[in-house]
Amino acid sequence: MWRPGLPELLIILVLILLLFGPGRITKIAGELGSGIRAFREGLTKKGEDETAEKDETTPPSP
Repeated sequence: MWRPGLPELLIILVLILLLFGPGRITKIAGELGSGIRAFREGLTKKGEDETAEKDETTPPSP
């Protein structure tokens, strides 16, 4: 299987820079970061919700 080396990665990065420009790349990176952050918060909230549901369904011990 082909794995890109350093020269190939540099060529790809230069092409992306030429296509989008530095201003748009920072905007895309910011949006990607906020999307990842929202995804992680969603996972955390889902875990908290499941834990709360388990606590509510378990009868209290005497």
